[in-house]
Amino acid sequence: MSKQVWVSPTKDGWKVKVGGSKKAIKAFKQKSDAVQKGIAIAKKSKAELFVQKKDGTIGWKNSYGHDPFPPKG
Repeated sequence: MSKQVWVSPTKDGWKVKVGGSKKAIKAFKQKSDAVQKGIAIAKKSKAELFVQKKDGTIGWKNSYGHDPFPPKG
């Protein structure tokens, strides 16, 4: 299973969580602050980052790890 970092909405703001963990690493009032923290963790862990929208759907994602299928050319 690949490593994942999630930025998810909460009733009071946003949380950053590592996939498989029950507890959030940190909570934030602003989404932008949570995304910055999520990117830093994903880069350090060489993980995939998932950023959710307010409704819980995935807004965007990015991989900071080894890409097994890099683009050709």
